[in-house]
Amino acid sequence: MWAGLAAAATAATGATVWAVLSPSAGPSESKDASVTGTSKSTGALLQSALQHQVNQDSPGAARDYRQVLEKDPKNKAAWYGLGITDQQLGRTADARADFEKALEIDPHFMSALYSEAYMLTSSDPDRAIELLKRAAATDPKAAAIQLQLGRLLAKRDRKSEAEAAFRHAVAADHKLLSQVPEEFRDAVSR
Repeated sequence: MWAGLAAAATAATGATVWAVLSPSAGPSESKDASVTGTSKSTGALLQSALQHQVNQDSPGAARDYRQVLEKDPKNKAAWYGLGITDQQLGRTADARADFEKALEIDPHFMSALYSEAYMLTSSDPDRAIELLKRAAATDPKAAAIQLQLGRLLAKRDRKSEAEAAFRHAVAADHKLLSQVPEEFRDAVSR
């Protein structure tokens, strides 16, 4: 049910945020069996929350994610989704805490790693680099992650590390060479 499911929502800043859930991010089915009466299952609540995000209803999505977390406090998808909605509502400290909760449950949760890193690019670039490195270690063929890591390392004047990240990005997807900063292209294309 969760394979390939993606929801796009417009953040308060006008940027598009993608929430991608893998099958492992889905609801805890064991919790669904304990739900009685007219209460929605965690799976139905997660679907409802995603629909709210698609409809740009962040408060509605947050409400549904919180209901999931009342039933299943270890649901990484709900923590991640709540982080996205808190980010959209301008509650960056809450969003960061939500992403951290998702990462406590699954330290390799790619969406949470990337989203928190993206949030911290300006305010805490060293933490963003750490998160992007964890994401790259989780999926070494994730070319976009390597590209972002390289860009951030280059801004921090960590040129040899940036070059290595750009090299990994281009090795995974040669079409990204045009997006590598010019000063690194020759070294990366060899």
